[in-house]
Amino acid sequence: MPQTSVVFSSILGPSCSGQGQPGMGERGGGAGGSGDLIFQDGRLISGSLEALMEHLVPTVDYYPDRTYIFTFLLSSRVFIPPHDLLARVGQLCVEQRQQLEAGSEKAKLKSFSAKIVQLLKEWTEAFPFDFQDEKAMAELKAITHRVTQCDEENGTVKKAISQMTQSLLLSLAARSQLQELREKLRSPAMDKGPVLKAKPPAAQKDILGVCCDPLVLAQQLTHIELERVSSIHPEDLMQIVSHMDSRDKHRCRGDMTKTYSLEAYDNWFNCLSMLVATEVCRVVKKKHRTRMLEFFIDVARECFNIGNFNSMMAIISGMNLSPVARLKKTWSKVKTAKFDVLEHHMDPSSNFCNYRTALQGATQRSQTANSSREKIVIPVFNLFVKDIYFLHKIHTNHLPNGHINFKKFWEISRQIHEFMTWTQVECPFEKDKKIQSYLLTAPIYSEEALFIASFESEGPENHMEKDSWKTLR
Repeated sequence: MPQTSVVFSSILGPSCSGQGQPGMGERGGGAGGSGDLIFQDGRLISGSLEALMEHLVPTVDYYPDRTYIFTFLLSSRVFIPPHDLLARVGQLCVEQRQQLEAGSEKAKLKSFSAKIVQLLKEWTEAFPFDFQDEKAMAELKAITHRVTQCDEENGTVKKAISQMTQSLLLSLAARSQLQELREKLRSPAMDKGPVLKAKPPAAQKDILGVCCDPLVLAQQLTHIELERVSSIHPEDLMQIVSHMDSRDKHRCRGDMTKTYSLEAYDNWFNCLSMLVATEVCRVVKKKHRTRMLEFFIDVARECFNIGNFNSMMAIISGMNLSPVARLKKTWSKVKTAKFDVLEHHMDPSSNFCNYRTALQGATQRSQTANSSREKIVIPVFNLFVKDIYFLHKIHTNHLPNGHINFKKFWEISRQIHEFMTWTQVECPFEKDKKIQSYLLTAPIYSEEALFIASFESEGPENHMEKDSWKTLR
């Protein structure tokens, strides 16, 4: 399993320290007591769930750092359902209001109300799906009703709440439509064309008949990647942590409802690998098979140059499948220097060190990009998932004193936030419907059909292959 080389003490920089509340005062626990927040070198590293919830809620003199808001809202679902967290936020708001009302400080009350609305706005924008739950929506309405009671003069808070609610409802409607569409398309396995158990007619079109330019095909693959990855949300990725957590009784929403976006994206990788293997194995003539292999090597190289590592890895995986890899006579005619470079980048040794170096380079290019083309970073998704999983497995959710190990969740949140930044890049390449239709609907061979086609092209060479060929026939 790929492992992260993260060392927490060196990687948690100021941007995810949770200490930045410029000009807004400080809020933390006192000395002693189970509800305290623990800071190390100014960084929040642990606290009880109650203290962390209190740290989320603004006061007259304090507003939480945006990085803390995202991290806590993301990670809290491991321990408490979003609607219960919202209810607790509502209680804390009532307590604050009562204190301010007792002091008859209207200006401070209005300032506090505006901050609460800002917090709710950030919540609804980052995690709108939390509010699909009726209980959460009821809690949201209850909180917004309370804060509007001090806004009788110019209605600025009411206006902000109205805009927030409208945006939330639009987001929920869009996601609901997407979910319905996904369910309709889900029935045929793998979101692909038919899986063939035998060779199709020789006259059937192949990928070179649709697109013979490696750069254009790499661009269309990038288009598909960005479309699919844009449907993945932070809370979907948090399931990697929450689903495996046996210590906490609570399970987040995603454990009760399957996250189709993760499955669909994972299936896309497998389908692309199988499509590559199919396109190679179905070719009868060795000269044409050689050309097909060289074409896919060039496509993978263009994917690498673009920053589309997921498609690149899928193509390499397809060419490394046994039915393709065993075609020694075909491979002997291929100029493999380019392929060797690609395999070097994806060498699994030292925890995919070469790939991680290339990914870091693409990330730095993205951060200083002057064009949308330079902003593209599509990591190898299954490695990203394994990194999150590994982080979760080697670090406990709770410390011996019962505190939540927030240092762990800072790093998980940082990686998820970075991934979400990559998914929001708009594809700069023009969509080619003909090419994309082929990539998404072309028939692919079953594993059995791949081996049959492979043996028909180049006969079995050893006892094991001969036995396999006899069984297949």
